[in-house]
Formats: sequence, C-alpha cells, structure tokens
Amino acid sequence: MAKRRLSKQQKTRIDDKHAQINRNAKAPGKPIAQPDDNNFGEEQNGLVISHYRAQADVECALSGDVIRCHLRANLPHIVTGDHVVWRRGLGEQANTGIVEAINQRTSELCRPDSYGKMKLVGANITRAIIVIAPEPEAHSNLIDRYIVVAEHLGLEVLLLVNKCDLLGDNNPTLDLLKKYQALGYRSLAISSKNNIGMDTLKQLLSDGCSIFVGQSGVGKSSIIQTLLPAEEIKIGELSDVARKGRHTTTHARLYHFPDGGNCIDSPGIREFGLWHLSPDDVLHGFSEFRPFIGLCKYRNCTHINDAHCAISKAAAAGDITPERYKSYTYIVQSLDEVTIQGERPQKQ
Repeated sequence: MAKRRLSKQQKTRIDDKHAQINRNAKAPGKPIAQPDDNNFGEEQNGLVISHYRAQADVECALSGDVIRCHLRANLPHIVTGDHVVWRRGLGEQANTGIVEAINQRTSELCRPDSYGKMKLVGANITRAIIVIAPEPEAHSNLIDRYIVVAEHLGLEVLLLVNKCDLLGDNNPTLDLLKKYQALGYRSLAISSKNNIGMDTLKQLLSDGCSIFVGQSGVGKSSIIQTLLPAEEIKIGELSDVARKGRHTTTHARLYHFPDGGNCIDSPGIREFGLWHLSPDDVLHGFSEFRPFIGLCKYRNCTHINDAHCAISKAAAAGDITPERYKSYTYIVQSLDEVTIQGERPQKQ
C-alpha cells in the first residue's frame, strides 16, 4: 500500500511542530554531566524501539542488536519510531550507547497531556490503525479525533474491528462501521483470539510503519501478540467498572513483522485531545467537508450556527451526516479546553 503524498501545508505543519518541540527541549535547565566521548565508537544509524525518559532502546541498523542508550543533553524529545545517529560503547561498555542526534521526521503523532502540554506518541508513521470492538463500546467522536489527526499528518487510515466473533446482527458497531466505509475509509473485521482475518491484516502491515490507536480494552496488544507470538506483550482484561479496559502498555514500543513492515504498540487512550490543531485543521480533517470549504458567504465563518454557511447547509441537505457535523462542532468547541467531557487524557 503506497504512502500518501504530503501536501505543502502538511509538510509545513510538521516542520513547525518539530521546531516547537526543539525549542522546548533547548529550554534552560540544570546542567547534565555528559559521558566521555572516548568511551564510544563511530557514529552509526539506528531506530528507536522504545523510549524511557532519559534512555532509549536503539536498534542498530547494521546488526539488528537492540542497545539501551543514554541521550545527549538538549536533544529534541525522542520518541518511538525515531531514526537516530548513535554511538556504541567500547570494550566492557559495548552493551550501552549514546544517542547523538535525531534525523528529520516524516510525521509526528502528538497528543496533549492532562496539563495541555503536547506529548509525542510516535514518529515516522505511515498508517493509523484505529482499533474498535463491541466491548468496550465504540464512540464515533473518538474515532473522528483519530481520523482528524491522521488526515492532518497525511496518514493512511484503517478501521480495525477486533473481537468480531462478538458481533451480532444488530450490533451498533456494524452500523458505525458502515458510516465510515461510506466515507471511503478502509475497514477490516478480525478476532485476534480466534485468529480470524489475521492473514489479511499481515498483508496490510507488510510495508511502512503502523500505529495502533484506540481506547483501552479493545485489544491492541492482543492483536500484536497474535501477530508476533514470540514477543512478550502485556495484556489486560476488561475491568468490571463500566467495562473499560485496564491500561497495560506503559511505553510505546516498535515491533518488526516477519514479512516486512513495522508497528508501534501505544498506550490506550480514552480521550484523545486535539488542542494542538486549529479549527481549520479540524475542518480539513473531515474529508466530506472539503467540497464545501471556501463556499461560505463570510470568510470568518466558524461553520457552527453561522448564517450562509455552506458546511451547515450541506449537513441540512444530507450531504454531510448529522453525526459527523455534530462531531465536528463538538471537537472545534473543545479545542481550547484543558479537559473535555469525560476523562482527562491519561498520563503515560
């Protein structure tokens, strides 16, 4: 599956976001003692498999070894999926290393934490796999939030329905899925537990880097465990309280599939914030809105209860579904809020 071409506007947004994170990383703070350069070998390329605050697991591009590395002070915030320049320790320190630089990213997936500060979830991603399930119940507004971010970054979108063996003929998940299929988004129903649809999923994952996103309990880690049975991935059952999943994956980690392609297993998120996006970003994230953008009578139209609004007229005429228009208005109105209805974004 070919990677989507980024527009100039999307490339500019990515560069601006990267520059902002660089500025935050270079903010003055307490000096940090640096390792002796004589204790490390030549620079080489690597891939960040996982990140733990001041350290990262880096995969050597030459040997495939994974080395726990320290980070140079004032590096931009490093994240799983980063391509980096690093140096391996010499002699008895060969099982350690140090990251010297982070290569330019092709994409960054960010979300604000509970304090509104942006936090990276993954880098150099080409595909967003939005996992839903009959339990816990899927919500269209959360799906729309993921889609808006994916559209903003130029990522492919795959709606993945796990636990398909629990779907009945009248399950609301099926109706929800049909609405996104009508918008042109690809979908696949699987059961990681019963190995249904997994071969098809493997083919879809055979190139690029995919990230699995979705609320806790939908089975993201279980899916990856089925695809990679040799890996040790923590899996949690649904809690009895509101049937919400327990948070199991504490650090985002990158995995390689035998037939090609990578994936990142990211922590479950119940409420996905979009405060780092502008209302215009959100507007363009709703693909069916695009034919009507620029047709409003007033240039400062917010598309929410505005007179002579082409978007609201399209919704009234049925060209945009009421659910999607309502989701758009809810997301735009929540952009400046530190918290959104429901739970705060979970800390990682």
